[in-house]
Amino acid sequence: MNRFLISLLAASAFSLPAFAKEDHTPKHGGVVVETKAGDLELVAKADSMVIHVSDHGKPMKLTSATGKVTVFNGNDKAEAPLALVGDKLEAKGTFKVAAGAKVLAEVSLNGKPTVAARFTLK
Repeated sequence: MNRFLISLLAASAFSLPAFAKEDHTPKHGGVVVETKAGDLELVAKADSMVIHVSDHGKPMKLTSATGKVTVFNGNDKAEAPLALVGDKLEAKGTFKVAAGAKVLAEVSLNGKPTVAARFTLK
């Protein structure tokens, strides 16, 4: 009986569907955060914040997008609106983007409810 159960368990383990590992690696040199709306990759520069959106590792087609970014670096805080530019969201401004700075992005993609993503710069 024990051999039967072991055989049955071993056979069922091999018959389970294989789950693909999702790819959350940065494609643009930024920091990736997974949200309900998709993966958001923030590329932070002193003069711009760019957010690339993907779904299971593939770029997401954006037909509409709005939002804002808030950058926290020590006691400094900077906010800027995000605008849809081609296939990404972009904010222009002056930002302190040192390692350890925190960025809060609030975005609405393709008419869906706003999601918040928190990034820590490396």
